[in-house]
Amino acid sequence: MTATPESRSGDTAAAAQDGVRPGPEEDLYDPEEEELQQNGGPDAKPVFRNVEEFVTYRFLPMYTRPEGGQFRWCKEWWRHPEAVSRFHALWHAWEVLRWEPGTGMAVWYRDHLDYQMSYIMGDTGPFRECTSRRHQDPRPLPADPAPEGWFEDEW
Repeated sequence: MTATPESRSGDTAAAAQDGVRPGPEEDLYDPEEEELQQNGGPDAKPVFRNVEEFVTYRFLPMYTRPEGGQFRWCKEWWRHPEAVSRFHALWHAWEVLRWEPGTGMAVWYRDHLDYQMSYIMGDTGPFRECTSRRHQDPRPLPADPAPEGWFEDEW
């Protein structure tokens, strides 16, 4: 199991709470976070080391939806290259926008999370053949190779 951001920072009490990061209601004001924001900003060390940590400790505990209908999920989300790429984009946007005062997180939800999740969990998205109990390998679109010389090298 990957260490949580809290366990790496020594906050074992927070890390012991079911192995998930605190939700927004438990994390409203943190004087250390305020000091870090004033002294750290967007160039400060990221909260998460990789996309798996972001999905496991930030996204999954926070983003709850009933499965079925318009919401599809795959417990082996990491086997879907499109989902990994989109979660990677969400993670990087979150790491930057968390430093924006006022509306940074609102922008992240509206412009990034809501937009990406409609594709990731939608009925034509990468999880379209999966359920939370069963993974189905994604099938790439078929393509024939272009004839020799069809494309000019750009680099």
